[in-house]
Amino acid sequence: MCFFITLIPATMFTVIGYFVLFSSTKAEGRVRKFGEILAIWVFIVALFPLGMGAYVTLSGLCPFSRFLGS
Repeated sequence: MCFFITLIPATMFTVIGYFVLFSSTKAEGRVRKFGEILAIWVFIVALFPLGMGAYVTLSGLCPFSRFLGS
C-alpha cells in the first residue's frame, strides 16, 4: 500500500523533470546545459520516493496496513 502512495510524488517529480527538460531545449548556451543537468537531477530525486516506498512495503513497516487491518 505504501508503494502505491509513493507513486504520487514520484509522478510529480517526473512531470517537473520533463517540463524542465522541455524548457531547456528552448534555451541556449549555459542555460540549456544547466536545464539538462537540473532535469537529470529531478529524475534522480523522483526515484527516492519509489525506493523508500518499496523498502517500507517489503519490510512490513507500512503503517497503513495496521489501519486497514491486514
